[in-house]
Parts: sequence; C-alpha cells; structure tokens
Amino acid sequence: MNFNSHSKLPVTHAFLSPSNNSWINYDDDKLARVFRQQTVAQRGTELHALGHDLIRLRVGLPDIPKTLNMYVNDAIGFRMTPEVLLYYSDNCYGHADAVGFRDNTLRIHDLKTGVTEAPFIQLLIYAALFCLEYKFDPRLISIELRIYQNDDVKVVTPDPLDIIALMEKIKYFSKLIDSLRLEDS
Repeated sequence: MNFNSHSKLPVTHAFLSPSNNSWINYDDDKLARVFRQQTVAQRGTELHALGHDLIRLRVGLPDIPKTLNMYVNDAIGFRMTPEVLLYYSDNCYGHADAVGFRDNTLRIHDLKTGVTEAPFIQLLIYAALFCLEYKFDPRLISIELRIYQNDDVKVVTPDPLDIIALMEKIKYFSKLIDSLRLEDS
C-alpha cells in the first residue's frame, strides 16, 4: 500500500493526538480551556525565540514599558547572551533566557509570558548552576536576577548563602541520582 504523504505537517503531535489522549474525556469547556492554554504556551515559545534572535543580533525594540521590549533592550544594554545552557551534571542543567557576567556581576534575566506571577526559584537555581559550572563563590560576586512579566520588571539580589544552599543540594541530589542509577543497572 502507498500511504498518503503529509510532508507539509510539522513533526509534532496534533492537539487531538492518539498518543496524548486525555482529550477524549473532556467536555466542551475543558477542551476550550486546554486549547487556549496550549495556544498561550506556543505564543510564549515564539516570543522567547524572537527575544533570543533580537538579543543575539543586538536589535533593540522601541523604548516602551512592554515586557518583551524591556527584556530585549536590557539584555542588549547589559551585553548579555541569550539562551545560555548552565550545566552541573547530566542530572541538573537548564537554559537561562539571558545571562551576563561582567565586572564581577552575574546577571540572569527571565522572560515570563504567562499572567501568573512567577517566583524567583528558577533564577536562583540558574545562579547556583552558574557558580558550580564556572567555580565562583557566590559570596565573592554580585548577583542580580530579573523577571520580566506583565509589563513589569522584578529585581532580586539574592543572599549568597541561599545560592550556596542550592549548590549543595544540587551536588547532593546529583550524586544520589547517580548512585540510584548504579543500583538499577
């Protein structure tokens, strides 16, 4: 049999996918809610990609108090690098939206496109990963974390001891996972 070619479709799953089949039990309201959430998430992914490209190419946006504009312009102004992989081990790593380290100051900026206020824990973990990977003592550098969301910028200067505690937890949990893998093999 010659199967139909669907080469124009992306290599993804449809919203009503057989492999992600919880939709079969939705009512109309739940279907609409989940569909809208997925649409918002996709828009967030696209805005992150746009922000990445604008920062990488050093193309600023109009200086107005809009989330994306402030995020892009600040990252360019601080000469930051977009989408930086911060790695401790195969058990613990992640991509930070924008990272800069200059004049003994670590900056980590995060673009949030959802409406629910985001906590800073993700950025604290990125700071811990940065210090682990590049062997910095967080007590000997300055750290500034920013979340860009809802046309506002929230700025935190974390306590270095909080970063050290996260570094220790990352190291301990990573070793624990490695030992669990050995037990299971």
